[in-house]
Amino acid sequence: MKITDLLRKDGIALGVDAADQNAAIDKLIELHSKVGNLKDAEEFKKAILAREEKGSTAVGMGIAVPHGKSAAVATAGVTAMTIPAGIDYKSLDGNPSKLFFMIAAPDTAADTHLEVLSKLMTLLMDQSFSQKLIDAKTADEFLAIIDSKEAAKDAEEAQKKAAAAAPAAPAAPSIRKLVGVTACPTGIAHTFMAAEALELKAKEMGIDIKVEKDGSGGAKDVLTAAEIADADAVIVAADKNIEMGRFDGKKVIIASTKEAIHGPEDLIKKAQTGDVAVYHHTGAVTKSETTSNESAGRKAYKHLMNGVSHMLPFVIGGGILIAIAFLLDDYSIDPSNFGSNTPVAAWFKSIGGAAFGFMLPILAGFIAQSIADRPGLAVGFVGGYLASTGATFASPGGDVPSAFLGALVAGFVGGYIVLGLRKVCEVLPPALEGIKPVLIYPLIGTLLIGLVMCLINPVVGALNAWISGVLTGMSNGSIIILGALLGAMMATDMGGPLNKAAYAFGLASLANQNETGYMIMAAIMVGGMVPPIAIALATIFFKKKFTAAERKSGPVNFIMGLSFITEGAIPYAAADPLHVIPSLLVGSGVAGALSMAFKCTLMAPHGGIFVFPVVGNVAMYLVALLVGSAVGCLLLGILKKNAQEA
Repeated sequence: MKITDLLRKDGIALGVDAADQNAAIDKLIELHSKVGNLKDAEEFKKAILAREEKGSTAVGMGIAVPHGKSAAVATAGVTAMTIPAGIDYKSLDGNPSKLFFMIAAPDTAADTHLEVLSKLMTLLMDQSFSQKLIDAKTADEFLAIIDSKEAAKDAEEAQKKAAAAAPAAPAAPSIRKLVGVTACPTGIAHTFMAAEALELKAKEMGIDIKVEKDGSGGAKDVLTAAEIADADAVIVAADKNIEMGRFDGKKVIIASTKEAIHGPEDLIKKAQTGDVAVYHHTGAVTKSETTSNESAGRKAYKHLMNGVSHMLPFVIGGGILIAIAFLLDDYSIDPSNFGSNTPVAAWFKSIGGAAFGFMLPILAGFIAQSIADRPGLAVGFVGGYLASTGATFASPGGDVPSAFLGALVAGFVGGYIVLGLRKVCEVLPPALEGIKPVLIYPLIGTLLIGLVMCLINPVVGALNAWISGVLTGMSNGSIIILGALLGAMMATDMGGPLNKAAYAFGLASLANQNETGYMIMAAIMVGGMVPPIAIALATIFFKKKFTAAERKSGPVNFIMGLSFITEGAIPYAAADPLHVIPSLLVGSGVAGALSMAFKCTLMAPHGGIFVFPVVGNVAMYLVALLVGSAVGCLLLGILKKNAQEA
């Protein structure tokens, strides 16, 4: 299959005048629709925008390669466009983008098109080729330039295969052979361009290199154990997790695909100097984060989310079972033992309590595991357990639980304790390498986290008690304001840091297992349910405010909102943030305030309408949801301008 089998004449637009990135995306999608590649243009655009959120697909040198894999794609294909004046596409090198290829890949197992697409990516690394395409006057000329370059590339590849059996040419004296791995989140564009950049530069420098491409259709040119063992160094240029255990004991350079595309010579020269750290992997072959340019705040956020995501199943399952226990129990038998008065209720509460009890150890354990890999898990898990029991030096069995905040501290401290132990243990003889992860790290790490938790539990426990007291002692007016604030935070960035901060606060409150904590969790969930429902209502009652495509997908937001999936509102907010976000923020704030005013409670941190049977004061909770959604819908109708159909 040739590149021009996927790129048709009708899918090429030359000399386009586009105002910005969004206009360029719309034009390229329009070309895909024109040639029949798409089943649903709006859904495909969501896939394109989701990829752009992970990092710009403008790879520099005036080239942008937006791409998406979606069920909305009927047939794999490529569209192309030139904008001679250039536009700001948030390019990796900061320069305007002039040449665009948009790749549409179907969300199926069929991936025969990927080889062709990877070839296109490698051809674009030749700047003279790219410039010829930008200067092309007709679609026929554009296709002819591609055909000519592809034929030359195929001939070069055939020559490479023919020479593969011949003895390798002498390499640079400092290194004999390199291997590498490239990977980007979608595995279509940056993966292959980074690999091509490394291969071209290595060839130019007279160095033998083999690069594994971790593409969306699976890994290509997979490195064998023998090739890895034979290599002098490894270059890992990846923007996602890849398998790192196989490189244990090798000199490994870790970089991003951006660094490989724009600075392959720097990476290879670094390998040549030999001043490269030896990679040591502990435990079994696992995935290891290879991104090297993240801020400290972003890394801390990812560690926290790793703990929260692993903790949620325990909290949700346990919380719902405990709530069922209260539903089935008889309060009049013994108010002080409510939830366990009857055998059936006691059974549900016992099982739910067991699941709920894992909440803090799991949170701390997986935060530590995110920081220090598998050796951090045991240390963090123990720290989380000690936070839940409240161990102190005076009372090792438990005295002052530090709860959620203590578990957060335990997770981060436990992870960095293990990293510190790794550093200290580097001076040990190689013969002791095998006992580090099974003896030294867990033994000393557990001892140290025990000392830390016994030291901080009284302090953090007192802070928790103060916070709990403040929340419990809030007046009706204050608690309503808190509900409004938390509800509004859920709608501010819908899945972003503010949304997650509010949700994390809800989980911390839920861990206290008191009525105030349950009220806070209820306000947070109803605040998160409002945005998609308000959007869905507005597409029905204020049709002129939305495009035909937006109206078509609007009702889906009813399902997403009722399922507590706030992210359903994101495409609408992204399209008109100045009018949509304030409307949804107010609606969610109203819902959160009403939930607090009605003293609604929720013991499960997720589930939407499916956990309404265990909501305290469910009738008024439904009222809070309906009123908040109606307010959001009405404000959308007032603030949004009429849509301009394409």
